[in-house]
Amino acid sequence: MTARRSSGSLADVGLRAGVSITTASRVLNGSSHPVSDATRERVLEAARELGYSPSALARALVTRRSRIIGVLVGDIVDAYFAEITRGVEDVAGRAGYMTFVCNADRRTEVEIDQLAVLSDYQAEGVIFAGSGYLDDPLGPDLATAVERARERGISVLALALRDFDCPRIVADNRGAAYDITDYVLSLGHRRLAYINGPAGLYASRDRLAGFREAVADAGVETELVYEGNFSYEHGYAATVQMIAEAELPEAIIGANDETALGALAALRQARLEVPGLVSVAGMTDTRLARFSDLTTVSVPVYQFGAAAARRIVSGESSPAETVLPHRVVPRSTTARRRPGAGGASSSARSARAPSSSAARSPAGPARD
Repeated sequence: MTARRSSGSLADVGLRAGVSITTASRVLNGSSHPVSDATRERVLEAARELGYSPSALARALVTRRSRIIGVLVGDIVDAYFAEITRGVEDVAGRAGYMTFVCNADRRTEVEIDQLAVLSDYQAEGVIFAGSGYLDDPLGPDLATAVERARERGISVLALALRDFDCPRIVADNRGAAYDITDYVLSLGHRRLAYINGPAGLYASRDRLAGFREAVADAGVETELVYEGNFSYEHGYAATVQMIAEAELPEAIIGANDETALGALAALRQARLEVPGLVSVAGMTDTRLARFSDLTTVSVPVYQFGAAAARRIVSGESSPAETVLPHRVVPRSTTARRRPGAGGASSSARSARAPSSSAARSPAGPARD
């Protein structure tokens, strides 16, 4: 069926109903200003006859309810944020809300600007999906902006540790990293390499701390930590570096799934057997991890977004912090350590190492 296009303006509706434009606007935009039942019915009947419907923006200005939820993500192409956004959209869409996704590039100044725009659009809720930074010089400015948004009636939630006051729905990053590391150690691996997330990020700090705690509890002295950025490319580059070094680790753990998948690609390009020679594991259990059969620790990423959207739509009060559970998911990229696995010399692997050009420009996985 073809939708009927409006053939009249708000002024036409008022004229046909015999009321002022102001009264017509109050009726059609849901104003709380008192209007008699008879007048209300005349205005609604005139609007139906003319096929008129008020604009969403006009309704938002009157009711201060825009049915907009903004989601600020650290990296819009990261599968982690895509699953969070899908959770928000599924709940918001069913309730008649629009979801605006804003890519902040993990930059606080961008988040401040995006929050200001969403406030101007009378957003009903704003969800900060990414982690904050330790000692962020712009942290106080963002905290002030969040406080002002909440004073205007905007619901603000965070899905990671942040330095401003709002309810949080989070994972136990330290516990998740500990558990996946403990699982890899339980397979007999002792020479472990860890590829971290962006420097200074709370999530990176907590996951690295969980890894180190598990290694220390197992009495393992060897600890190999490489810089990363939660990206496929950094996981690939760090693993190329490992392959070129004197001794290969027995297992590689990425701070997230994309990092681990980059490591997996570098090992396979070098024709190093996974998991026979090196086991690989990640964190979060995104769709890419499931498609690649990657061992990981699963956190309910979709539920982060869905739960946040439900709280905004319902208007229900939120506890200061809700921690959702995680679980280790063993798959085909990890196996019990075989005698003689790991510790191969660089000379024995030199013919199989990825070329320097490949290390500079790895081919990433398909993006959603």
